[in-house]
This record gives sequence, structure tokens and C-alpha cells, in this order.
Amino acid sequence: MSKKQPIGIFDSGVGGTSIWKEIHQLLPYEHTIYLADSINAPYGEKPKEEIVRLSFKNTKKLLEMGAKIIVVACNTATTNAIQQLRSSFTVPIIGIEPAIKPAATKSRAKVIGILATKGTLSSELFARTSDLYSKNTKVIEVIGNGLVPAIENGQKDSEKMDRLLRDLLQPMLQEGIDYLVLGCSHYPYLIPNLKRLLPDSVTIIDSGEAVARQTQAVLGSQDLLCDQPNKAPEFFTNGNPQVLKNLINASEQTFNVTYLDF
Repeated sequence: MSKKQPIGIFDSGVGGTSIWKEIHQLLPYEHTIYLADSINAPYGEKPKEEIVRLSFKNTKKLLEMGAKIIVVACNTATTNAIQQLRSSFTVPIIGIEPAIKPAATKSRAKVIGILATKGTLSSELFARTSDLYSKNTKVIEVIGNGLVPAIENGQKDSEKMDRLLRDLLQPMLQEGIDYLVLGCSHYPYLIPNLKRLLPDSVTIIDSGEAVARQTQAVLGSQDLLCDQPNKAPEFFTNGNPQVLKNLINASEQTFNVTYLDF
């Protein structure tokens, strides 16, 4: 295994680029390859067997491209397929889970909200994590119906999006949450919307930075951190490349996005 081999990242669509941005910022010398399985988004409404199958498909494609580590930048895929992936492949595999622990630990109201997909909230891994870290804390779980398709269709800043969010946030606000956990890698792109709609007393928290630090730690432990400039990031999607371009080009740099049938 070479230090110059890429970090492979996949998601059910474009949302996992929120995780990619954290990794790229922390590890700028790393060559990253991102797969957006947009044609199959959202994963959150699919049965577990289908989520596992798609996760294996994406992992195999990234390994074919030479990935030295796989980052599952999708909460639904992590909570439903991470154990099977780790038992089937020898490369390190990093997952992403809702940040329940920091929210429950820091909450003064002892009431937190979790906005996530049906696939994440109904998974065994999520249930175990929630039970472990949310003792003495009331957890208000809300399925983010409609959010992923709207983001995938380029409607992030639409009035439709704000209407969706108002309806989803209402039961959490009625219960008096002071932390909102974003349990889907698409949702960090909605933070500007959420800040407009939420009172200042509610803190928004996601897992992106923690995933980047864990990726750094695992690569470091295996002496696989790239310590010199490497190839530019590569992005592949089996959906509409323009939606992916719009999200990643919000940064200062412009990266190529390629359509790939996978």
C-alpha cells in the first residue's frame, strides 16, 4: 500500500461532499476520490438488504480505483452496512454516525433533536448508540422526509425547502431542544437555512470534522498519510454532474466532475 494512493469516499449522492470538504481541509495533500451514487438516492427509504448491496458496489468501485481507505460518507450506509463491509474487506473503513454523544453531553435542557433518514433512525446501530449516550436526555427523532431529494435536485435554497424544514422542526421546538443533531451527510448544506429558522438557543451539530480526524488517525496509525502534494481531487457521479459541481465549486477551487455509470 502506497501513501499516494487515494482516500475513497462514497455517499448515496452529493451530500457526502460535506464530509469530503472536512477531509480535504484537514488533509490537503491527500488524493481523494468521491463517488456520488445519486441515481440510487436516497438510501434512507430503501430496505437494509438494498443498502448493503449498494454499499458493497460503491466500495468495490473505489477499491478498483486504488483506494487505500474507504470513508462511508453516508449515515444510512454506515448504520446499516458498516459491519458487513469491515468483515469483507481488508482496507480500513471509516463510518459516519449521528453526533449523539456530544449533543447529549453538552445539552443543558437535556432535550436534543435528531434529524435523520428513516434508514438511519430504524437501524440497530443507531438504536445502540442512542441508548448508550442519551441516558437522562430526551431525544426527539424526526425523519427528514423530502430533504435529500430536494438537495439532489438542486433545490437547497428554495421556498419548498424552507417549508419542509419548518414542518420538520416544529415537533422538536415544541419539546424545547437546545441541540439539533444532523444525522445525514446531506444536511450540513442546510445549515444556513436552519440557522434562519431556529432560535439562537439551538446549537446545530454534525459529524464531519470528527470523521476527518478519525480518517487522519487511522491513516497515521498505518503510516499511510501522504506528506507531499498529490493529485487533485476527483469526483464521479451517476446522476446530474451539475448539482455536484454547484456544491463543491462553492469553495475557492474548481474541481472536475465526471459522469460515471457505476
